[in-house]
Amino acid sequence: MSGARRALADGLGTAFLLAAVVGSGIMGERLAAGNESLTLLANSLATGLALAALIIAFASRSGAHFNPFVTLALALRGEFPRREIAAYVAAQAVGALIGVLAAHAMFDLQLLQYGEKARAGASQWWSEAVATFGLIFVVLSCDQERPWAAPFAVGGYIAAAYWFTASTSFANPAVTLARGFTATFTGIRPADVAPFILAQLIGAMLAIGADRALRPAR
Repeated sequence: MSGARRALADGLGTAFLLAAVVGSGIMGERLAAGNESLTLLANSLATGLALAALIIAFASRSGAHFNPFVTLALALRGEFPRREIAAYVAAQAVGALIGVLAAHAMFDLQLLQYGEKARAGASQWWSEAVATFGLIFVVLSCDQERPWAAPFAVGGYIAAAYWFTASTSFANPAVTLARGFTATFTGIRPADVAPFILAQLIGAMLAIGADRALRPAR
């Protein structure tokens, strides 16, 4: 499979991920009648389950990265061609935005919106660093000897991180950027996007370093 087709596949998977994230937030908000705990529960379960299913569906097609920092981490570890990084990141960013637009269309909302939810401050940024560290470390801990474990490990981690981080665990710059274009439950103010991504980058680089230091010798 060519590099372009792999990147296209990863973009498609990212689109479905964002449709699940944003769509489940919209559905949860409508059905929970103002109960944010129920909305978050629905959002986290739908996202975790969808992510597990998408990893199974796209692992053999693109590696199921769906996240620029996953692509970067695998490239730095020598498990992904560096020449394909740019194509993957572009496909993930475009796919994420398409997924948001698809969710809006499914719920008969204005397609292009701008996030209104404030997500700023030290606790939010620290949460994103922690969430991204954990996600990248989990991804790098999934090996070829146990390919069946990756969907459950990654999907389960993200579902849990919705609850143990103050930011609800974006942990993905493509996801963060795209969620700046929805005014629904899962949105984020565009002004808060860049600090989130910087915190995620710090968490990702620390996770890459921790993996390198702690990875068992082979």
